[in-house]
Amino acid sequence: MADKPIMARATAVWLVDNTTLSFKQIADFTGMHELEIQGIADGDVAVGVKGFDPIANNQLTAEEIAKGEASVLHKLKLKFNPAAVGEEKRRGPRYTPLSKRQDRPAGILWLVKFHPELSDAQISKLIGTTKPTIQAIRERTHWNIQNITPIDPVALGLCRQSELDAQVQKANEKKARDGALMTDDERRKLLSTEQSLSMPAEPRIPTAIAGLEAFTLTETPKEVEAEMDADSFFNLPAGGGDDEDDE
Repeated sequence: MADKPIMARATAVWLVDNTTLSFKQIADFTGMHELEIQGIADGDVAVGVKGFDPIANNQLTAEEIAKGEASVLHKLKLKFNPAAVGEEKRRGPRYTPLSKRQDRPAGILWLVKFHPELSDAQISKLIGTTKPTIQAIRERTHWNIQNITPIDPVALGLCRQSELDAQVQKANEKKARDGALMTDDERRKLLSTEQSLSMPAEPRIPTAIAGLEAFTLTETPKEVEAEMDADSFFNLPAGGGDDEDDE
């Protein structure tokens, strides 16, 4: 029995939009990070992903959701889903049903746009397409490029979230082996949210004070300090005030 639902991200989108479950309950059920669920609610994560109804797709019951809405401590229980069995045991080339093959360009464009670190071979393995098609979409020379809208391939059912996460993790490990330097933003993009939050942030200098680290104050010469006593600020030129009064 699978521990997590299929199309976890699309399921999370549906739960955020259609229930009052807490972010933690949805995160625990889908296997995602709580911050990712909050990002979905804020519109920053899973943009363009269509919600996947877990009730209609036999992954949750309405009664189970009602229990979760009644108590934030209740953990949602996944119904048995034969389609999710053996998810991690698939071997060999991927077969894409005829009904979904027309969706592959949209999935490829989404991966190229949001995960440029993935190689053509990785995208081909995820979606089951050819490298020339991927290259055409990368270079925007595909015959239908003007009509292709990027859509998460997980939401399209072209691959599973766990498979996408595994390929992103491999891309990250390869980049680390190659010794490439990564910024904070790149690391958070390549890693899962939980992993990126555990990594130390790179020291940054605000642009407003950039260059001030080399700035030093010059010392005031002692002879100048001697002249800058309190009395010197109140000494007026002799006779200046009387002349003005006489006039």
